[in-house]
Amino acid sequence: VQELLFWRDVKKSAVAFGASLVLLLSLATLSAVTVVAHVALALLSVTISLRVYKAVVQALQKSEEGHPFKTYLDLDVTVSPETFQAHVAVVAQHLNRGLQLLIRLFLVEDLVDSLELALTMWLMTYVGAVFNGITLLILADILAFTLPPLYEKYEVQINHYMGLIRQQTKDLMAKIQAKLPGLVKKKPE
Repeated sequence: VQELLFWRDVKKSAVAFGASLVLLLSLATLSAVTVVAHVALALLSVTISLRVYKAVVQALQKSEEGHPFKTYLDLDVTVSPETFQAHVAVVAQHLNRGLQLLIRLFLVEDLVDSLELALTMWLMTYVGAVFNGITLLILADILAFTLPPLYEKYEVQINHYMGLIRQQTKDLMAKIQAKLPGLVKKKPE
C-alpha cells in the first residue's frame, strides 16, 4: 500500500488511484448493489470476450494453447485456518484497544481527553452538514494519493512548521489548564 501511495510505480499507482476514485464516484451516484453488479458485468465481459477470442484463434490456427486463464485457475487461493486465526487475533486486538479507548473517553476517565472528543464531535457535526460520507471518502482517497508524495518532497519544511504548531498548541493548552484548575491532566505514574 505504501508503494502505491508514494507513487513508486507510477502505472500501478495510477491504476489504483483511478479505480478507487471511479468506484467512489460511482457509489456517490448509484447504489452499492448497482455498482457491484456493473463491476462484475464489466469483468465478466472482459474475461468472456478474451476466452471466446482465444478459442476462435486456437480453432483457426489449429493450435493447442489451452485456457487463457489456466495459470490463474491453478492458483491455490485457500486460506489456512492458522492464517485466518492469526488475522482474526490481530483484528480482535485492535477491537479491544478501540473499545477500551471508547470506554475511557465516554466514561470520562480523563476530563481533558473527553472534552477534546466532545469538541471534535461538535466540529464533525459541521463537517457532516457540509459533506456526506461518500464525499469524505472521495476526499480521503484524493488526499491519500497526493499528500504522501508532497510530504516526501517537502518533509523538512512541513516538519518545521508542524513543530511550531505543536509548540503553540502545547503552550495554549498549558495556559487554559492553568486558568481552569479542574482541567489539569493527571501525570502518568
